[in-house]
Amino acid sequence: MNRLFTLLHRSPPPPTLTLDRRAFYELAAECRAYATELANYDQHRVNLKQCHRFNAWLAYLKRYDRLHPRLATLSGARPIARWQVVTLMVILWLFIALALPGRVSQQLATVMMGSWLLSIVAVFFIPESVYGTTIELLEGKVLRVVDVLLEILESGAMEFTEAAFFRARENLLAARHELRQQIDLAHRPPNGPIR
Repeated sequence: MNRLFTLLHRSPPPPTLTLDRRAFYELAAECRAYATELANYDQHRVNLKQCHRFNAWLAYLKRYDRLHPRLATLSGARPIARWQVVTLMVILWLFIALALPGRVSQQLATVMMGSWLLSIVAVFFIPESVYGTTIELLEGKVLRVVDVLLEILESGAMEFTEAAFFRARENLLAARHELRQQIDLAHRPPNGPIR
């Protein structure tokens, strides 16, 4: 009965928005500002606030009629940070430490607790991109959005005036350049460019 009540009272999906010239122009400027802001963060770390912001932004972008089909395969960010994984593992380790003595032999309990403790330490050697979305991966997702907007702009579908077209194009190209530069810098070794 409760499931039926929940099913009947779900909120309707948000209304579809029309991607007009003004909205497109604002999105182009927003992409440039977003790309510049992402450059301020460590590329190899997960930033929970930025992950949540991107997920909300992506949901908003998918409401636009011209963007939804092109961004349908773009997945959201995974807001899982290393400290969350370590905290969960420590809590599980405490449960193991409290539950095992008296149920299994002392040697088996020591081996299990020691191996779990080593796995907690091993988490610090696993890159954060394995379980969460790092800033570098976020930049790649934003780059995909910028590329989609550039495709729409250059197809002539927006029917901009010449000045507005070049201003929107300038914003999108600047965002693309900034994102590509940050992704490139994230893959360079610390002592210079790749040769």
